[in-house]
Amino acid sequence: MTRHIRHAALFCALLLVALLVNAARVQVLHAEDYEANPANRRATITRYQQPRGDIWVDGRPVTGSRDTGEHLRYERTYSDGPLYAPVTGFASQEYGTTLLEATEDAVLSGAAPVLQPLPLWNEFTRSHSAGGDVLTTIDPRAQRAAYEGLRGRKGAVAAVEPSTGRILALVSVPSYDPEPLSGNGRTAREAWARLNADPDRPMLNRAVQRTYPPGSTFKVVTAAAALDAGVLKGVDEPTRSPDPYLLPGTTTRLVNGTDRCRNATLRDAFVRSCNTVFAQLGVVTGVERLRRTAESFGFNDADLRVPFPVAPSTFDTTVDAAQLALSSIGQYNTRATPLQMAMVAAAVASGGQVREPYLVERTTRASGGTVSAAGSGAVRRAMLPATASRLRELMRGVVEDGTGGKAAIEGAVVGGKTGTAQHGLGNSGMPYAWFISWAQREDELEPKVAVAVVVEDGEGSRREISGGGTAAPVARAVMEAVLRSE
Repeated sequence: MTRHIRHAALFCALLLVALLVNAARVQVLHAEDYEANPANRRATITRYQQPRGDIWVDGRPVTGSRDTGEHLRYERTYSDGPLYAPVTGFASQEYGTTLLEATEDAVLSGAAPVLQPLPLWNEFTRSHSAGGDVLTTIDPRAQRAAYEGLRGRKGAVAAVEPSTGRILALVSVPSYDPEPLSGNGRTAREAWARLNADPDRPMLNRAVQRTYPPGSTFKVVTAAAALDAGVLKGVDEPTRSPDPYLLPGTTTRLVNGTDRCRNATLRDAFVRSCNTVFAQLGVVTGVERLRRTAESFGFNDADLRVPFPVAPSTFDTTVDAAQLALSSIGQYNTRATPLQMAMVAAAVASGGQVREPYLVERTTRASGGTVSAAGSGAVRRAMLPATASRLRELMRGVVEDGTGGKAAIEGAVVGGKTGTAQHGLGNSGMPYAWFISWAQREDELEPKVAVAVVVEDGEGSRREISGGGTAAPVARAVMEAVLRSE
């Protein structure tokens, strides 16, 4: 009898060992496979079992969470969704996350290890940290001024604080309401299908995800390169430029949209936006010097994050002399995001220094304790301080005596540069209207805001579309909003 009991005990022990080995196999060797299996909804259910942290603008949350009572319990809500969609992006149970909702997802969802009270605390207690909050740099008055200024048109606005790189406004129109995408039911699927079928692409963040030919606004970069290189000794000496200008190695004549450009000074050429002067300046300055200057402003940088990725603005270095001439006036393969051109204006405003733009001021725990804070961003020199001073003078001339008069603000010093960029096969597309600018109060020492505006579908005929007439009023509204909120 004892022998039978002993055999049974041994058999049970073997079964126990087999169970332990199998459990170890499942939990150690195949844990990742089971966790990634689409049938495993535990992680998803856990993710949505608590409210998501919020994204804040100027002390007010622009997001929230709604209790649905379902397995995926909490859905995202948005205040002023279309206004802030280019900042927040969306958080969807069905389609994932974008923009700040994506890059700050670990904090917002509570999954970031730094939110745990102690290292590995959640692993031992099987608990989940409350979602943290993300505090942005956005100025709500500037954001709304940009949004209202573009309403009914297609385009984008980016505004930054020159002395810090803080992004004050980031607007893309047409926009969309992210809230219908939040769930995982019929409403979310219908909204997704509708938005993706819209030819105007409302979910595209034109301020940072799309590049445009910058047109004459790029002449700021060309002028900076020429002045730094000593091609021109001053802004009031004749440039010995012909009108029209024969593109090197071709029979193509480049003409101007205005008169009195032959042998114009840099000051006059900048105010009148003479293509011939800047095309020749670019060729004389050379592709290598122009490349260095453009890249110091931020062109050809594929790693820019704010914290979500920004599409690279490009200056083509594999060009011949004729192509270089066109590149120097913001055409050919030269492309820029509105944020990049706001950085160009900010560099002029801040004495030639470029500060990396950023959108998140700090992140916090649900209790309010700081998790991370924005430090001093990377700084590089785009041009000599003396060159920046000359360009500020030239940009003031555009607003005070030239094509940028609609950007003038009473009681403020404003500098700007207009641009009208051709595009499409044979330049058949409706021109893009550009305006870049900076502004400061008359009683202050430094500019408070730099802005870039691009309008894709300016009102009126092709002849009536201009940066000064179409885009400058939008820039003025944004600059006024910032100066008044200080």
